Amino acid sequence: MVPLFKALRPQQWIKNFFVLAALLFSQHVLDPAYLLRSSTAFFCFCLISSAVYLFNDIQDRENDRQHPEKRHRPIASGQVGIPLAGSTAALFTFAALTFAFRLDVRFGTVILIYGLQNLGYSLHLQHVVILDVMIIATGFLLRAIGGAFAIDVEISSWFILCTMLVALLFGFVKRRQEWMLLEEGAPKHRRILEEYSPQFLDQAISVLTSGALVAYALYTMSPEVAQKLGTPYLNLTIPCVVYGLLRYLYLVYKKGEGGDPTSTLLQDPPLLITGAIWLAILVTILYF
Repeated sequence: MVPLFKALRPQQWIKNFFVLAALLFSQHVLDPAYLLRSSTAFFCFCLISSAVYLFNDIQDRENDRQHPEKRHRPIASGQVGIPLAGSTAALFTFAALTFAFRLDVRFGTVILIYGLQNLGYSLHLQHVVILDVMIIATGFLLRAIGGAFAIDVEISSWFILCTMLVALLFGFVKRRQEWMLLEEGAPKHRRILEEYSPQFLDQAISVLTSGALVAYALYTMSPEVAQKLGTPYLNLTIPCVVYGLLRYLYLVYKKGEGGDPTSTLLQDPPLLITGAIWLAILVTILYF
């Protein structure tokens, strides 16, 4: 059971906190009814994302065995058998869809799209250059949109843009670190890496970092957002975002981290502190 639980990648569930963004920005965090619906939506995404990881690891088990780190994954190493992993993925998918459609039809549709999109990614789309990263980024976008549908609130187009840009940034950093780690052996692990080069990936990371910073700044200073949220002070959070992104790039280019963005974010104390400060300022502005 321990290897199976590890194969579910519970550490990656932090990505599903994007589902709670709509709850936070709609200023309903203190409302028990909204909180319950958002928590259910978060649970559904944990189920479907773990099912996706299991299926993806089954599909990629041979390639993962060529990777110095991924070869230790439970399925690639043989600690979890294919029948057990497959049946668990099917059970989690069924449970996620059942809970999701009972919560809200639109939210259930988002969960279904997320599952089908990742199925397509595992079977073929992961081999299509640039589109492979866009598919990963769309997963974050679906989380944010699904969270809004779950509690029936409107989500800002600015927030959607910021989410997409940051998710694309993480995706291209992940590809860059895979390429740098494996170098000439990169295509043997992941065929699509043959289509990328460090120069192109560095350019993409630079463009997306700039775009994310500008989009977030414009979002926080937008008169429409200020009127909707009832405060013009959202721009006080900009320094935290600037430092956070630059710190992340420092870890990528100076420390060689970023191959797993979730681990990088969770294991770096300055990033954790910055995130906590950003959240504290945001909650203070929105609620107090």
